[in-house]
Order: sequence, then structure tokens, then C-alpha cells
Amino acid sequence: MSIYFVRHGQSEFNAAFTGNGDPLIFDAPLTEFGKLQAKAAREKVAKLGISKVITSPLTRAVQTSLHMFDGIAPIEVATGHHELLSHSCDVGRGPKALKKEFPDLSFDHLDDRWWHHVTGDITEIAIEPEHIFANRIADFVQSLETVATKPLAIVGHGNAFKQIIGRMMENCEIHRFS
Repeated sequence: MSIYFVRHGQSEFNAAFTGNGDPLIFDAPLTEFGKLQAKAAREKVAKLGISKVITSPLTRAVQTSLHMFDGIAPIEVATGHHELLSHSCDVGRGPKALKKEFPDLSFDHLDDRWWHHVTGDITEIAIEPEHIFANRIADFVQSLETVATKPLAIVGHGNAFKQIIGRMMENCEIHRFS
């Protein structure tokens, strides 16, 4: 059975980032264009028979999942395939804040600080070391072997998927992994 990777739609960070400094948009949500991308991709995923969705807890991925899959397949939030922490947009939010914004999803299983961090400062941008990121992604890929419900969609992030498939996916691109 198939596993599909879906990169989130355009985020406010994607739209603002020029490569000349971090625009400091923490846990960046989708832009209006990103929402349109996700809604357009919904038509494509509706034909794939997806029976379960696993999304990263970063807001842009959760929003993409809801726009693409709400009413099509159950959505589960999981860590492991969240983005490499290298910018402000990759700093997450705790389960209470996420639950307040997305009351129909479960976040109770998440640690208060599920993203990479070094100190207790919630706005810390602690660059995630490459070896930690690579090990985290390898563990996530291995965990996919135990998921019985398929076809499965994994909604996540550019660098995470690049680590797995060797190339950067476009926003809302759907890639058949297996």
C-alpha cells in the first residue's frame, strides 16, 4: 500500500524570507495563497483513497492537512517528521496553544517543547545539529513500517522530505513514497 508525502502550502515565512536574515515569524501559518494551494491539492488527494493522515504539529502543516483532508480521512498529529530547526518558523508551540487553535485535533501526547531546543526560552532558535535531524528523520521513516492503515498521507516539510527523498518538494506537492 502507498505512503504519500505532502509538503505544506506556502507559509508566511516562505513568502517573507529573502535569504537576508530571518523575518522572525515563529510557527508560521499559511498565507492566503498557501490555503488556496492546499484547497487545490484536495482534489488530487481525494482520488488517492487516503485512509489516514499524519501531520507535523507545526501550524502550516496542520492547516494544510485540514484544508486538504478534513472530511476525507482522520488526521493524527505526530512529531518526528517536523522541520529541521534552522529559522524562527521552525520553533513550534506547545500542545495547549495548538489545541486552542485546532480544537478538533489531539495534541495531548506532545511534550510541551517537542521541537529542538537547548534552553527554556520558548522563542529560542536553537539550530538543530544535522546528525540529530538525520537520526530523527531515519527513526520516523522506520516507524512508517509499523503503520497498518494505508494508503497514508504524511504532511510535513521541505527539509524533512529532502532528507528522505533527496530533493526539495514544492509547496503542496504530493510525492508517492512507497
